[in-house]
Amino acid sequence: MSKEPERIAERLLDVAGTTYASEAGIKLADTPAALYRLLVLSVLLSTRIKADLAVAATRELVKAGAGTPRKMLDTSWQERVDALGRAHYVRYDESTATALGEGARLLLDEYKGDLRRLRERASGDVGELRNLLCELPRLGAVGADIFCREAQQVWPELRPYLDRKATSGAGRIGLPEKPSELAKLVKDADLARFSAALVRVALDKKLAARVTKS
Repeated sequence: MSKEPERIAERLLDVAGTTYASEAGIKLADTPAALYRLLVLSVLLSTRIKADLAVAATRELVKAGAGTPRKMLDTSWQERVDALGRAHYVRYDESTATALGEGARLLLDEYKGDLRRLRERASGDVGELRNLLCELPRLGAVGADIFCREAQQVWPELRPYLDRKATSGAGRIGLPEKPSELAKLVKDADLARFSAALVRVALDKKLAARVTKS
């Protein structure tokens, strides 16, 4: 492989290599609270709404004290709606507030509020992990992809997680669109950042142009 794709990948990380979790103020770790906040972010990002609004909404929910499944349930539906509203996440605020409450209840009932238990139930099978995630209200296949792209930072069995959205970004900036080839361009430790950066250029032509300019 020529050095050109490696150079582009390096520049991509420099220009756009911030995970959405990091942008939302989530210090991602293999802990119940951090993983739950990533899940909330994934739910919010999975709707047809701008990513920056979903990021801001996640921050507002955490500020409102809804950073764990138990605390999410301890907040009222109206408090959740208000937190989403402060972030201007208003198109889906009421239905999302409901879904977040239902999802928190499911996590507590099925996994004692700990997504690591969901991971254990999947037994290293990425497809099964996605299926279990899709059982959560309002997450769906898109949200499961978002969660897995970011969670590969702390759950090694997910690596490399480079889904269609990421590979479409790769094609936009002249990188190979085959996940196995893409994964060779960066270190395993950078795959979550790399995946997020690919998604960012898939969504933003101007950002893609910044990456590819000489």
